[in-house]
Amino acid sequence: MNVKDVVAERFQNLCKERNIKINELANISGVTPSTAYSMLDKSRRDISITTIKKFCDGLEITLGEFFSTAEFDNLEQEIC
Repeated sequence: MNVKDVVAERFQNLCKERNIKINELANISGVTPSTAYSMLDKSRRDISITTIKKFCDGLEITLGEFFSTAEFDNLEQEIC
């Protein structure tokens, strides 16, 4: 799994824990729903740290809390 996939999965899990939909995450984060859904699109490879920060702000968590998981710690090096 690559970093973008882990980011998308992490946001999906956080939304599930909070019982909110991705569309709601977009609204509370101040981004367009299309931005939120593009993050989940496997064919799209990039997500900006600014967008991640906005989603974290919407969920009222820090970037440190977001990235502090075993999934991020265990990512392989990506060479492209």
